[in-house]
Amino acid sequence: MTRPLRLDGSGRTDRLMATLTGVVAVYRRLSGVSGRRRPPVLAVDRALPLVVDDVRAEAEGVVSLRLVHERGEVLPRWRPGAHVDLSPRPGLVRQYSLCGDPDDRSVYRVGVRLLGEGSAAVHGLKKGARITVRGPRNAFLFVASPSYLFVAGGIGITPILPMVRQAAASGADWRLVYTGRARASMPFLAELSGFGDRVWIRPDTEYGIPASGAELLEGMSEQAPIYCCGPVPMIVGVRADAALRTSGPVFFERFSTPPIVGGEPFQVTLARSGVTLNVPADRTTLDVLRETVPGIAYSCRQGFCGTCELPTVTGARVRVCVERGPVTLDL
Repeated sequence: MTRPLRLDGSGRTDRLMATLTGVVAVYRRLSGVSGRRRPPVLAVDRALPLVVDDVRAEAEGVVSLRLVHERGEVLPRWRPGAHVDLSPRPGLVRQYSLCGDPDDRSVYRVGVRLLGEGSAAVHGLKKGARITVRGPRNAFLFVASPSYLFVAGGIGITPILPMVRQAAASGADWRLVYTGRARASMPFLAELSGFGDRVWIRPDTEYGIPASGAELLEGMSEQAPIYCCGPVPMIVGVRADAALRTSGPVFFERFSTPPIVGGEPFQVTLARSGVTLNVPADRTTLDVLRETVPGIAYSCRQGFCGTCELPTVTGARVRVCVERGPVTLDL
C-alpha cells in the first residue's frame, strides 16, 4: 500500500489550510444532498434487561462494555453497522454501535469514548450493573461486495470493526484506513494488528496534520463501496474526493451533530405556556428549547432515534433536534 509523504514546515501549513478551506466549501454542496448512505431506521419496540459482564479500558478515554442478558437468554440478531439505545440511568438514552461478533448471540459489546453526560454515565458503570438496552437497529447497512474501503476516525472504528471482520471472512478484497489524534487514543489497535498491511494506522501525531480525503482514498478500487465513520470534517473530505474519483457508493455515519449550513432564523411557539422562542440561523429548535424547558429528552441529535420527538398543536410530532422551521408545540 502506498503511503503519503509526511509533511513539515510551510508545506504542512499550506496543506492544512487547503484542507480546511475545501471542507467548508464542499460541505455546503453536500449538506443538501441525500443519498444511499442512510436508509430509514425502523423503531424497535424491544427493551432488553442486560447486565454489564465486563468493563475494559481500550484506549485513553475509551472503555468497552460486554453486556449479557440478565437471565442468560440469547440476544437478538444483528448485522455489522447496527447500534443499540443504551440507558445507563433513567431518563438518559444514548446510541452506541455494536462492535463485537454478530455470530456470538450471548453478548453485545460497545465501545464508548468519554465525551459528555451520557458517556460519563456509561463509564461509571461497573461489572454486575443492570442496564436497559433497546434495539438493535441499523442505519448503516453493510452490503455484499467483492471489495471495500473502510475509513474510520477515532471512536468511529466501532461500527467499522465488525464490517472488517465480515469482509475478511467473506474473502473480499478490502482495506482499512484508521485515523486518530495519537495511537494511545485509538481503541482496538491490538485486534486490528492481526490483519497485517490491509490496515493503515494513521495517527495525526505521526503525520503532522489530519488526513485529507485524497489521502484517505489513495489506492482505492474504482467500484469499491466506501464505509466511513468519524468526525464531520473527515466524512466531508472523503465524500468530496470520492465524488471525483469513484462511481461506487459512499456510506457514512457520524457520531457528532452535523453543523447547520445556510440556516435561517425562525420562531417556535409553546402553545400552553404562551411563550415564543427565537431560534437563530445556526442553532436547532432543541438547543433553544432546552434553555427554556429543562429536562427535554434527546439522544442522537441527528434525527433518527426519535428520543426528542415532541407533539404539535395539530397532533403531529416533530423531532426538534433537526426541526428547522416555525412550529407550534403542545407545551
